Amino acid sequence: MSKNEKVKLSPQENKMLNKMFMRSWMLFGSFNMVKMQGTGYAQIMQPVIDEFYAKDEEKKKRALVRSNTFFNCTYETAPFIMGLNAAMEKANSEHEDFDEESINAIKASLMGPLAGIGDSVFWGTIRLIAASIGIPLAMSGSILGPILFLLIYHIPSIITRYKLLHLGYTAGEKFLSNAFKSGAFESITHCASMVGMIMIGAMTAASVTITTALQIPMSQGDPLVVQDILNTIMPGLLPLGLTLGVFYLIRKKVKVVHLLLGIIALGVLGAFIGIF
Repeated sequence: MSKNEKVKLSPQENKMLNKMFMRSWMLFGSFNMVKMQGTGYAQIMQPVIDEFYAKDEEKKKRALVRSNTFFNCTYETAPFIMGLNAAMEKANSEHEDFDEESINAIKASLMGPLAGIGDSVFWGTIRLIAASIGIPLAMSGSILGPILFLLIYHIPSIITRYKLLHLGYTAGEKFLSNAFKSGAFESITHCASMVGMIMIGAMTAASVTITTALQIPMSQGDPLVVQDILNTIMPGLLPLGLTLGVFYLIRKKVKVVHLLLGIIALGVLGAFIGIF
């Protein structure tokens, strides 16, 4: 496939992408603090799963499960990942040696960087421009205030989501086709898994905050601060320990509700006895 050759989509593929685009309005549907946008993402991927796994119920089940995992990305840039995900699901349905774990690995590696770009462009720039135009008009009593705000923000948002969805699918299909022909897909999967784990580690370090207030009295001088000792061993040691502990319990099939209640109880008890 040449560099300038365009991927021609079948009418069925165009119909599938249009269904995904219409469902992308509901990315935040059933948003929760466990999977974030995961449930909405799975609902968006349903047309893809129905299209490519119509005759394979086992693969369809696995696709539904991996689509309904943790996902969090800016509303406008997330469709690129959805399109690429759809291309990978297609490749998985066509190649028996396809590594299914690479699908979620690439999702995890892309959602952080694309969220950073999307937040900067849409939340940090376009939203402020729309607000700076709409708010003065609204304060003067003009109905144009909210109308212009919605138009200035949502027209670029809608166009971006539509274009990125198609770009992700067409570029992904072309890229995967070349990767399989060259035999480079295994290396790509390995690299994507590494980047995905790095992104998850970075999210853990940024999102999980826990420190200890424990101090050891000394006969002379200031008390020994336990948190300072832990920081010299490894910064973020307590958040890492808590995250690994929760992960272990999840692997043991402990319910998320029980984990949340347990963490709350641990925090209250720890604060009461002076650990936190």
